[in-house]
Amino acid sequence: MFQQSIYIIGAGGIVNDAHLPAYKLAGYNVQGIFDLNPEKAKSTAEKFSIPNVFVSLQDMLNAATAETVFDVAVPGSAIISVLAQLPDSSAVLIQKPMGENLEEAEQIQELCKKKNLLAAVNFQLRYAPYILAAKKLIQERLIGDINDVEINVNVYTPWHLWDFLYTAPRLEILYHSIHYIDLVRNLLGNPQSVYAKTTKHPSMPQLASVRSNVIMDYGDMVAASIHTNHCHNYGRPEQQSYIKIEGSKGAVKISFGALIDYPRGAADSCEYVLLQEGGEPEWKN
Repeated sequence: MFQQSIYIIGAGGIVNDAHLPAYKLAGYNVQGIFDLNPEKAKSTAEKFSIPNVFVSLQDMLNAATAETVFDVAVPGSAIISVLAQLPDSSAVLIQKPMGENLEEAEQIQELCKKKNLLAAVNFQLRYAPYILAAKKLIQERLIGDINDVEINVNVYTPWHLWDFLYTAPRLEILYHSIHYIDLVRNLLGNPQSVYAKTTKHPSMPQLASVRSNVIMDYGDMVAASIHTNHCHNYGRPEQQSYIKIEGSKGAVKISFGALIDYPRGAADSCEYVLLQEGGEPEWKN
């Protein structure tokens, strides 16, 4: 059982909708929270029975011990400032993205080394239960050699739930599709090159890119693509979000429901098919 106390920096949507529900299910020991908006921190603390609401980051750091794990759930542009204030040798989970550009990413890496932080960036998709199930099929060679990975997201995302995104210079890939890029790299390794185009949308002109098309180049025999559209505001029936992995002997298709009708969500599903000589392909759950 994970006994270390968790202190959370940030009380936004990702903390309320993902981190804290997961910590509650796992029985993790969340002891404190801080947010620049005291009312948000207080509301989140009441909702999840967090005993300590800190009025400043310094107050939180004064109460921390060597066993404290910091969950830093702040915008990418604020990560460097927060990390610089944490005690040396702290354990810290950093919400993605790892900065808002390459320069900030390099600064974060250097800061973690300089301060000897036990740090990780929250790329959790590769560890999702349905991904672990797919990896088991892959590792046991049941679907053969991977030759196609397709990720398709066609949903309506209420970006207004995250106020800071309205000033973000880059949005969709950094704050969403980075998970898919990480997953493809986890499955196939680093690509030879990446081709990407992100676009805005007329219904959300105040935001940076909200749609992306990404092709990751793994040579002539392996295809890997990511297509996202967060502006499908035409009702739930045609919303979809899936990951499809095809191999030489079978395939897996995962529908991840968290993005459907967000934040209400829908059920996840995982199907697979294994080719049998002389038999018709049969998809199974």
